[in-house]
Amino acid sequence: MGGVPELSRSQLLVYGALAVALLLVGVRWIRAADGASDRSGVAEASTSDAGGPGASFELDRGGDAIVHVAGAVRRPGVYRLPAGSRVTDAIERAGGPAPGSAPDAINLAAPLADGQQVVVPAKAPGAAATATGSATVTDGGPISLGTATVEELDTIEGIGPVTAQDILDFRNEHGGVGSIDDLDQISGIGPATMDALRDELQP
Repeated sequence: MGGVPELSRSQLLVYGALAVALLLVGVRWIRAADGASDRSGVAEASTSDAGGPGASFELDRGGDAIVHVAGAVRRPGVYRLPAGSRVTDAIERAGGPAPGSAPDAINLAAPLADGQQVVVPAKAPGAAATATGSATVTDGGPISLGTATVEELDTIEGIGPVTAQDILDFRNEHGGVGSIDDLDQISGIGPATMDALRDELQP
């Protein structure tokens, strides 16, 4: 009676091997297609992220310094400057020195720190007479802290040459001094000396 011929053992092995080979080829093709799709998606996401608003903004501004520029400048205010900026950059950002200012009295090359106040002093009324000696300036009124020299500070009761130099160093490091009371941060200046400084100095 007719029927389906039986397959030999060798034929079964051949057909089984072919089936396995086809299955492996199909799996590899599917994985390759999925990988290409994933890479395309990553590339698109990267392109989108790189061009998105604010991406480079955050990187560029991460190390910025926000400083307060005050005193004798054209546009006093709070400004953001790039990392590595100097006191002179902050003054220029504020419109530059105002007429009658004394920018050379502060350290223009000092680096800026976040939260720093830069105070540009005004010229003292008796600045032209400083060449004749510190006594002349003292007799004419309070000494301007923004332009005071070691010799002028040394004339104040309780202030010697060392403390006078410490005051100038403090002024230079902070880009100026906004208030006489800030000087109490200097070692060696006590309450009595602060009273003398308030009487003899002006910001």
